[in-house]
Amino acid sequence: MLSSHTCLLIGILTLGIHFSGPAVCFPVKKDWSSADIIDSYNPMTVYDNGRMSNFFGRNLSREAYNLGLKYQCVEFVKRYYYQIKNHRMSDSYGHAYMLFDSSLSNGHHNENRNLTQYMNGSVSKPPIGDILVFGKNDKNRFGHLTLVRELSQNEIERIQQNVGKISRVNFSLVKNKGGYYISNESILGWLRKLEK
Repeated sequence: MLSSHTCLLIGILTLGIHFSGPAVCFPVKKDWSSADIIDSYNPMTVYDNGRMSNFFGRNLSREAYNLGLKYQCVEFVKRYYYQIKNHRMSDSYGHAYMLFDSSLSNGHHNENRNLTQYMNGSVSKPPIGDILVFGKNDKNRFGHLTLVRELSQNEIERIQQNVGKISRVNFSLVKNKGGYYISNESILGWLRKLEK
Protein backbone atom coordinates (compact mmCIF):
# COMPACT_ATOMS: atom_id res chain seq x y z
CA MET A 1 0.00 0.00 0.00
CA LEU A 2 1.33 3.43 -0.98
CA SER A 3 1.02 6.09 1.69
CA SER A 4 3.24 9.16 1.67
CA HIS A 5 5.36 7.88 -1.21
CA THR A 6 4.63 6.95 -4.75
CA CYS A 7 6.90 4.55 -6.54
CA LEU A 8 8.54 5.48 -9.78
CA LEU A 9 8.29 1.87 -10.91
CA ILE A 10 4.51 2.18 -11.22
CA GLY A 11 4.87 5.13 -13.59
CA ILE A 12 7.42 3.25 -15.66
CA LEU A 13 5.19 0.18 -15.96
CA THR A 14 2.22 2.36 -16.89
CA LEU A 15 4.18 3.80 -19.80
CA GLY A 16 5.24 0.33 -20.91
CA ILE A 17 8.93 1.05 -20.48
CA HIS A 18 11.22 -1.86 -19.59
CA PHE A 19 12.81 -1.32 -16.18
CA SER A 20 15.19 -3.75 -14.51
CA GLY A 21 16.30 -1.80 -11.44
CA PRO A 22 14.86 -1.39 -7.94
CA ALA A 23 11.78 0.76 -7.38
CA VAL A 24 12.66 4.36 -6.57
CA CYS A 25 10.23 6.29 -4.39
CA PHE A 26 9.67 10.03 -4.07
CA PRO A 27 7.55 11.98 -1.63
CA VAL A 28 4.06 12.68 -2.92
CA LYS A 29 3.52 16.37 -3.51
CA LYS A 30 0.23 17.40 -1.89
CA ASP A 31 -0.12 20.81 -3.55
CA TRP A 32 0.19 20.89 -7.34
CA SER A 33 -0.34 24.63 -7.78
CA SER A 34 3.08 24.73 -9.45
CA ALA A 35 5.34 22.34 -11.32
CA ASP A 36 8.74 21.13 -10.08
CA ILE A 37 11.96 21.57 -12.05
CA ILE A 38 13.55 18.13 -12.49
CA ASP A 39 16.12 18.56 -15.27
CA SER A 40 17.44 20.86 -17.96
CA TYR A 41 18.53 20.44 -21.55
CA ASN A 42 20.40 22.90 -23.65
CA PRO A 43 19.43 25.01 -21.41
CA MET A 44 15.67 24.31 -21.42
CA THR A 45 13.99 23.59 -18.09
CA VAL A 46 12.22 20.22 -17.73
CA TYR A 47 9.24 20.11 -15.35
CA ASP A 48 7.30 17.50 -13.43
CA ASN A 49 3.68 18.62 -13.35
CA GLY A 50 2.45 15.87 -11.03
CA ARG A 51 0.10 13.85 -13.19
CA MET A 52 -0.30 13.50 -16.93
CA SER A 53 -3.60 15.37 -16.73
CA ASN A 54 -2.20 18.38 -14.82
CA PHE A 55 -1.52 21.63 -16.59
CA PHE A 56 -1.12 25.24 -15.53
CA GLY A 57 -2.65 27.20 -18.41
CA ARG A 58 -1.33 27.69 -21.92
CA ASN A 59 2.25 28.79 -22.57
CA LEU A 60 2.38 31.47 -25.26
CA SER A 61 5.38 33.30 -26.65
CA ARG A 62 5.54 37.10 -26.57
CA GLU A 63 4.11 37.06 -30.09
CA ALA A 64 1.25 34.77 -28.91
CA TYR A 65 2.64 31.67 -30.63
CA ASN A 66 1.15 28.61 -28.92
CA LEU A 67 3.80 26.53 -27.16
CA GLY A 68 1.22 24.22 -25.54
CA LEU A 69 -0.31 23.44 -22.18
CA LYS A 70 2.04 23.86 -19.21
CA TYR A 71 3.78 21.47 -18.51
CA GLN A 72 2.82 18.75 -20.91
CA CYS A 73 5.23 16.88 -23.20
CA VAL A 74 4.17 18.92 -26.24
CA GLU A 75 4.97 22.18 -24.43
CA PHE A 76 8.54 21.07 -23.67
CA VAL A 77 9.27 19.98 -27.24
CA LYS A 78 7.69 23.03 -28.87
CA ARG A 79 9.36 25.38 -26.36
CA TYR A 80 12.71 23.80 -27.23
CA TYR A 81 12.13 24.11 -30.98
CA TYR A 82 10.91 27.69 -30.64
CA GLN A 83 13.63 28.98 -28.29
CA ILE A 84 16.63 26.91 -29.35
CA LYS A 85 15.94 26.11 -33.02
CA ASN A 86 13.95 29.28 -33.83
CA HIS A 87 11.16 27.13 -35.27
CA ARG A 88 7.41 27.66 -35.43
CA MET A 89 4.99 25.01 -36.54
CA SER A 90 2.47 26.00 -39.20
CA ASP A 91 -0.23 24.31 -37.09
CA SER A 92 0.72 24.84 -33.45
CA TYR A 93 -2.19 22.88 -31.93
CA GLY A 94 -2.98 19.20 -31.40
CA HIS A 95 -2.21 16.27 -29.15
CA ALA A 96 1.26 14.68 -29.20
CA TYR A 97 0.44 11.86 -31.65
CA MET A 98 -1.07 14.41 -34.07
CA LEU A 99 2.34 15.87 -34.82
CA PHE A 100 3.07 12.78 -36.92
CA ASP A 101 1.19 12.50 -40.24
CA SER A 102 0.89 8.79 -41.02
CA SER A 103 -0.24 9.53 -44.58
CA LEU A 104 3.19 10.91 -45.51
CA SER A 105 5.93 8.87 -47.11
CA ASN A 106 9.23 8.50 -45.31
CA GLY A 107 11.46 11.58 -45.50
CA HIS A 108 8.74 13.93 -46.75
CA HIS A 109 7.94 17.40 -45.47
CA ASN A 110 5.18 17.60 -42.89
CA GLU A 111 3.50 20.88 -43.87
CA ASN A 112 1.46 21.22 -40.67
CA ARG A 113 4.57 21.05 -38.48
CA ASN A 114 7.01 22.51 -41.04
CA LEU A 115 9.40 19.63 -40.32
CA THR A 116 10.73 16.62 -42.23
CA GLN A 117 9.19 13.36 -41.06
CA TYR A 118 10.75 9.89 -40.76
CA MET A 119 9.07 6.61 -39.85
CA ASN A 120 10.49 4.26 -37.23
CA GLY A 121 12.60 2.03 -39.46
CA SER A 122 13.89 4.85 -41.64
CA VAL A 123 17.28 4.76 -43.37
CA SER A 124 17.96 8.00 -41.50
CA LYS A 125 19.04 7.56 -37.87
CA PRO A 126 17.39 10.17 -35.60
CA PRO A 127 20.11 12.69 -34.62
CA ILE A 128 20.27 14.69 -31.40
CA GLY A 129 17.40 17.18 -31.27
CA ASP A 130 14.91 15.20 -33.35
CA ILE A 131 11.36 14.90 -31.96
CA LEU A 132 10.28 11.31 -31.22
CA VAL A 133 6.51 10.85 -31.65
CA PHE A 134 4.69 8.12 -29.74
CA GLY A 135 1.24 6.97 -30.87
CA LYS A 136 -1.82 6.88 -28.65
CA ASN A 137 -2.95 3.70 -26.89
CA ASP A 138 -5.54 2.44 -24.40
CA LYS A 139 -3.64 3.94 -21.46
CA ASN A 140 -2.75 7.24 -23.12
CA ARG A 141 -5.08 8.69 -25.73
CA PHE A 142 -2.84 11.71 -26.39
CA GLY A 143 0.43 10.03 -27.41
CA HIS A 144 3.77 11.40 -26.23
CA LEU A 145 6.68 13.53 -27.46
CA THR A 146 10.33 13.46 -26.45
CA LEU A 147 13.61 14.83 -27.78
CA VAL A 148 16.67 12.82 -28.76
CA ARG A 149 19.31 13.84 -26.21
CA GLU A 150 22.17 11.41 -26.88
CA LEU A 151 22.89 8.93 -29.65
CA SER A 152 25.33 6.05 -30.02
CA GLN A 153 25.68 3.22 -32.51
CA ASN A 154 23.06 1.05 -30.80
CA GLU A 155 21.32 3.21 -28.20
CA ILE A 156 19.34 6.41 -27.98
CA GLU A 157 18.67 8.56 -24.93
CA ARG A 158 15.56 10.70 -24.92
CA ILE A 159 14.62 13.60 -22.67
CA GLN A 160 11.00 14.28 -21.81
CA GLN A 161 8.50 16.11 -19.66
CA ASN A 162 5.19 15.04 -18.09
CA VAL A 163 6.02 11.50 -16.99
CA GLY A 164 6.78 12.14 -13.35
CA LYS A 165 10.37 12.33 -12.18
CA ILE A 166 11.77 10.36 -15.13
CA SER A 167 13.24 12.89 -17.55
CA ARG A 168 15.67 10.58 -19.38
CA VAL A 169 15.16 7.07 -20.76
CA ASN A 170 17.33 4.92 -23.05
CA PHE A 171 16.10 2.73 -25.89
CA SER A 172 17.95 0.29 -28.09
CA LEU A 173 18.57 1.41 -31.66
CA VAL A 174 18.73 -1.49 -34.10
CA LYS A 175 19.66 -1.50 -37.79
CA ASN A 176 17.59 -4.05 -39.69
CA LYS A 177 17.16 -4.41 -43.46
CA GLY A 178 18.73 -1.00 -44.08
CA GLY A 179 16.56 0.85 -41.58
CA TYR A 180 17.01 2.15 -38.04
CA TYR A 181 14.43 1.01 -35.49
CA ILE A 182 13.99 2.35 -31.98
CA SER A 183 12.96 -0.56 -29.77
CA ASN A 184 9.56 0.72 -28.68
CA GLU A 185 6.47 -0.31 -30.64
CA SER A 186 4.66 2.92 -29.67
CA ILE A 187 7.11 5.13 -31.60
CA LEU A 188 5.58 6.25 -34.89
CA GLY A 189 8.73 8.03 -36.01
CA TRP A 190 10.62 11.30 -35.68
CA LEU A 191 10.47 14.87 -36.93
CA ARG A 192 13.46 17.01 -37.88
CA LYS A 193 14.20 20.60 -38.72
CA LEU A 194 16.51 20.53 -41.73
CA GLU A 195 19.17 23.18 -41.28
CA LYS A 196 19.80 25.44 -44.26
